[in-house]
Amino acid sequence: METKPPLPPFTLETAKAKVQAAEDAWNSRDPERVSLAYTEDSVWRNRSEFFSGRDKIREFLTRKWNTELDYRLKKELWSFTDNRISVKFEYEYHNDSGQWFRAYGNEQWEFASNGLMQRREASINDVPILESERKFR
Repeated sequence: METKPPLPPFTLETAKAKVQAAEDAWNSRDPERVSLAYTEDSVWRNRSEFFSGRDKIREFLTRKWNTELDYRLKKELWSFTDNRISVKFEYEYHNDSGQWFRAYGNEQWEFASNGLMQRREASINDVPILESERKFR
């Protein structure tokens, strides 16, 4: 059975480590690497999209990072329980026309006992910014 430590039940230390690992993986912009943190049947809601499974996660992330260029993310632990973590985040990217955006959002994560995420729900809002207003480089 595959595992992805730290495993639930989470402590403050292990919840923070899980959030940092997710931030590091997403900043790699590698759909394969990121998808391995999720169960084979992981259920997602991302904005208005609903899908499940690693194949769909890889497809989504590939499409995302083909349009959200120079993507850079910062996540922060908001709260946690035994097998759930809530985060708030900001990320920046630009489109192929050069317009920069900062996205603000919240995610709720639910983990299987092996430490893989079995459910992810994300609410995200984008705000156009000037390149000079970027926080993350």
